[in-house]
Amino acid sequence: MIELLLLKSRCSFHCSFWVILSYFINGFSAILGPTVSRIWKKIRMARSRVAILIMGVVLWCCLTTPAKAEYMKYKDPKQPIPVRIQDLLDRMTLEEKIGQMVQIERKVASADVMKEYFIGSVLSGGGSVPAPQASAETWINMVNDFQRGSLSTRLGIPMIYGIDSVHGNNNVYKATIFPHNIGLGASRDPELVNKIGAATALETRATGIPYAFAPCIAVCRDPRWGRCYESYSEDPQIVKDMTDIIPGLQGNIPTDSPKGVPFVAGKNNVVACSKHYVGDGGTTKGINENNTVIDWQGLLSIHMPAYHTSIMKGVSTVMISYSSWNGIKMHANRELITGFLKNTLGFKGFVISDWEGLDRITYPPHANYSYSIQAGIHAGIDMVMVPYNYKEFIDGLTFHVKNNVIPMSRIDDAVRRILRVKFVMGLFENPLADNSLVDQLGSQEHRELAREAVRKSLVLLKNGQSLNRPLLPLPKKTSKILVAGSHADNLGYQCGG
Repeated sequence: MIELLLLKSRCSFHCSFWVILSYFINGFSAILGPTVSRIWKKIRMARSRVAILIMGVVLWCCLTTPAKAEYMKYKDPKQPIPVRIQDLLDRMTLEEKIGQMVQIERKVASADVMKEYFIGSVLSGGGSVPAPQASAETWINMVNDFQRGSLSTRLGIPMIYGIDSVHGNNNVYKATIFPHNIGLGASRDPELVNKIGAATALETRATGIPYAFAPCIAVCRDPRWGRCYESYSEDPQIVKDMTDIIPGLQGNIPTDSPKGVPFVAGKNNVVACSKHYVGDGGTTKGINENNTVIDWQGLLSIHMPAYHTSIMKGVSTVMISYSSWNGIKMHANRELITGFLKNTLGFKGFVISDWEGLDRITYPPHANYSYSIQAGIHAGIDMVMVPYNYKEFIDGLTFHVKNNVIPMSRIDDAVRRILRVKFVMGLFENPLADNSLVDQLGSQEHRELAREAVRKSLVLLKNGQSLNRPLLPLPKKTSKILVAGSHADNLGYQCGG
């Protein structure tokens, strides 16, 4: 009887100890790590006093040994980029993935917003600056402030800042202004355009910005289009030739680089963006954001060639056009974005919307934003230039994913492409800008290059009243020259656009 009571007592002690140990290990499993958890599973199967004793020794070692930081492949620059992308993607929540797909205007951005909503990108809209006549250092401080918010998140994914450096870093005070595309196309000089791309990249990086929304490779087919100055030419071949600005902006793509994979050479280069895909220069009567009526062969032969060439030169991003093709809004055209751009042309960078591009899928704009989100993301847009109402977009996209309207595979494709560009450009290794390039802003060398571009882009439309009485060359003894008209003394007009 006494032996039976002792046995029960030992069993009771054994069970109580087991329960307490179970609570301890389960409660601290996140701290103890996967190795201890695996050992614990084996012990639960054995339930022996010897095993418990061993477990006690293991726990003692774990608690007295300093914790080793978890190895994260995505943080290791020695790992192949596809491995880094997949490792990071596997760690991300839906909230973090959707955040990467959002680009917001700097006016609504802050370090706290970047951290709370995991925002993937910030931009300056036209004329949006941190301060009047802001210095390069002021720009850098602003960009870095947003970036620190991104880096303070759980996974520390850096944001990418974009700006319209379309003829130089033209939103920035004292930057070198180059001729607009229509002038550069008239120069018929791809080598010159390549140099301008490199200079623009330096002046954009000088302000801490690594992403330029350039080049515009529209083919202007109707001079009534008010944005013809953004087009290099009405001739598709000239527009193709001028895509040499892309290796100027991004750096020369290695000869062994896989087709369609984005490329950015380093900290002196920027991410480029071919825009606006596709047919923006072919709208009926040249009406902006209107309908481009043309058959498939016409689209391929006139408006598409420069995109194919851009992809071959490693362009990192493509921006979608406000316009339509035969009545279908480009921002909702899955056939052309996913079917042709991504699948046929093999573009591996990310596709970005234009400013409030999703809103304009409907008329009037924003009439049915829930539908617009569904249509745009389904079509293949990866990053959305919201730019202000980011909470509405995040809530709408989250709803569609959770209700299986938009599959998770589409979200993963978008985020994978965004991360690919960020890894390729070295953003994870160098997320914060420094002052090392500030002297490049408006440098004398770049101003001389701009003057060369002006000389080479000048076009003489008519020389005098007749061939027999040419006006030029002017007599060397001419005392006065009259320059007249609204553009005569207006720097803004003379810079174009």
